[in-house]
Amino acid sequence: MSTQEYITIHQGNSSVSVHLHGATVTSWKCDGQEMLFVSKNAIYNNKKAIRGGIPVIFPNFGPWELGPQHGFARTSRWTLKETNENSDESKAVFTLQDSEETNKMWNYKFCVSYILLLRKKEFEARLQVENIGSEEFKFTTLLHTYLSVSDVNKSTISGLQGLQYIDKVCGGKTFTEDRELVGVQENYDRVYMSTPNTHVVTNSTGGRSIRITKTNFPDTVVWNPWIEKAKGMSDFGDDEYLCMLCVEAGHVASPLTLSAGGVFEGKQVLSIC
Repeated sequence: MSTQEYITIHQGNSSVSVHLHGATVTSWKCDGQEMLFVSKNAIYNNKKAIRGGIPVIFPNFGPWELGPQHGFARTSRWTLKETNENSDESKAVFTLQDSEETNKMWNYKFCVSYILLLRKKEFEARLQVENIGSEEFKFTTLLHTYLSVSDVNKSTISGLQGLQYIDKVCGGKTFTEDRELVGVQENYDRVYMSTPNTHVVTNSTGGRSIRITKTNFPDTVVWNPWIEKAKGMSDFGDDEYLCMLCVEAGHVASPLTLSAGGVFEGKQVLSIC
């Protein structure tokens, strides 16, 4: 991998690294401790999505009849627009605009801006979608966050009790979550709808807890492939399901409609608690 493929910003002993393929965040170190999971088998060929970190999902979550699953943003080359480091906050800004290639799949004019803000104890990601064309479009979007955990069997997620979720493992049927703290001990792929703006994930790497605070992302996806599915993934280690948990903020249960000239912004803040 060429070092030119990466941008890294620092804040004291904390850092964020981003691969320009997909503007994929591949590392968030807080006080020197890596908080994100990236598979040891991840493929860096500037074609396939990077397995881990925080891939950006746009303009479609899930299977897509017009193009690749989860859309084209996570497999497109983004442009670095700005980096800035000061004593309190470091910043990196990336953009993705429509092109001849994207228009073949999805013929709309857009500009997506991805603003990353690193502070010593937290990491903020803002995703802005601007409709720069003359007609409205619909889209879904998500930050596919892979958290590194010490043992997924011992991790829990707060803030989901009483909520409806779409269980993609059970054919897309809808259920209601009855647990106060949600644990994952099986193949798990659920879209929780109308979730609160804060979740706490326990037992991340180093035994710490991570608070996820989100704005304008009404849904939370929880995913882990578990044993059999992990074995079938060429870019994922057979046993790596034990040390990762995806808790993903997005707008995916229903599409957003953005009128000509309209702007959407969703935000996620990851912090140690």
